[in-house]
Amino acid sequence: MTEPNSEINSAKLDHPAAAAAPAAPAPLWFPEQPAKPARLLPPLALAYIGDAVFEVAVRQHVMAKPNLRPHHLHGQSTKYVSAKAQARLLALLEPQLTDDERDVVRQGRNAKSGTVPKNANVLDYRQATALESLVGYLYYTGAHDRLRGLIAEGFELLEEER
Repeated sequence: MTEPNSEINSAKLDHPAAAAAPAAPAPLWFPEQPAKPARLLPPLALAYIGDAVFEVAVRQHVMAKPNLRPHHLHGQSTKYVSAKAQARLLALLEPQLTDDERDVVRQGRNAKSGTVPKNANVLDYRQATALESLVGYLYYTGAHDRLRGLIAEGFELLEEER
């Protein structure tokens, strides 16, 4: 299936001026845009959408494995979505982050959520929120290739540690 306006888009790529123009961000999964540009969204709002996007990434990752029984899928998913696992994933990825990404992580880590984690220590919980803020930021800025690459690398590094 071709993308809408693919002929128009490919014609634009052939134009010499198109090579100098920056690429438009990747479209979001659904048409509604956030109320503000990603850089102006509060860190906890970025974490809110980042949590959902990360959950889809984890579910797709475990669905690629051979055992597809629901109980097994849930058990495998919890190895990635717990605060402890997310904190560890962020620690493994931090050396690869850009300055802008580190800034988003710092803001997410320092955000006061007003809730107390039930099954995690506060430090892991804040690191998990920082990771979710980063995921939300990359999603809303259209940096989907970067987002997929970081998550794939993080999953690989986590699995190597186990």
